[in-house]
Amino acid sequence: MIAIPRWLLLVLAALFSAYHVMLAVTSIRVPASPWPTAAALVLYVVATVASLTVGSRARMPDWLAAFDLAVCIVMPLLVTSQLDPSASNGYATWYVAAVGTLMTIAAARRQILAAWLGVIALAVQTIVWAGPLALGELGVIGSIAWVAIAHMLAAALGTAARETRRYAQAEREAAEWQAAQDAHVFEGRERLAQTNRIAAPMLRRIADRGGVLTPLQRRECRILEAAIRDEIRGRMLLTDDVRAQVHRARERGATVTLLDEGGTDDLADVERERVLRRLAEAIASSGADRIIARTAAETSAAAVTVVGLVEPAPGEVLEDPDDLDVEFWLEIPREA
Repeated sequence: MIAIPRWLLLVLAALFSAYHVMLAVTSIRVPASPWPTAAALVLYVVATVASLTVGSRARMPDWLAAFDLAVCIVMPLLVTSQLDPSASNGYATWYVAAVGTLMTIAAARRQILAAWLGVIALAVQTIVWAGPLALGELGVIGSIAWVAIAHMLAAALGTAARETRRYAQAEREAAEWQAAQDAHVFEGRERLAQTNRIAAPMLRRIADRGGVLTPLQRRECRILEAAIRDEIRGRMLLTDDVRAQVHRARERGATVTLLDEGGTDDLADVERERVLRRLAEAIASSGADRIIARTAAETSAAAVTVVGLVEPAPGEVLEDPDDLDVEFWLEIPREA
């Protein structure tokens, strides 16, 4: 994309406006009195300088657009009050091109309504002062054409800017989607590799023994099955330390359930390491028969909730099988 420096556009507009000032100065003797023309010239210079310099945004401030519109209404009245509409005034009608230039600047700075009102006021004043034929003779039609062209260019540039933003947003979303897909594929491969490391030795042992296993080996298989389930449901809750503590808890006969529902995905790496280190410590220090670790909602202050439950003593009957004694209840906070 070819970008035109803003300073170059300002210089070109300033030179074009200076040309009208030169025409006004060289024809200052044509009006009956030069003072109204001088006042109009001062207003034009002030309005042009302000239009080119005031405001850092592309859109002109509303108060400046109103000032430019007022100048474009007053300037023709001042100049034509000292001119003869039936005579050939030459460059003394410089105000026509000056109004067109000033309103073109306003249109380029996205004050379209003010620009059209300015040239319409110029056309009405010209018809009242010198008749409809003067619209072509004095160049009013050309001033209107400039504003129309500036309007179309501003609209086209606005549409192009919106399309560019839309395409950039679509590109960012596509990149994010691709990154998410790559992350899912990578995570899936990691989980598959981890599962293979866990299950492959036992599967080979089962194949070697023809499926005939001792009670100890069956118990080991159940522990391995639970470990594989952790890799699927535990996701971000798993570290080597957590895996080791969960394995020890299962070897002593505890039932451990890890459920990752995405509540810790937004945590920074340092905070996640702290949370999982605390989780491993909680599992290691617990003597509960059933341990459940679950990620909390993203809006919760806790990152992970860990509950330890104790099974009833032999011979004890509970009214509700799920009504177990709680050994501990731990909420690991998101922030230290």
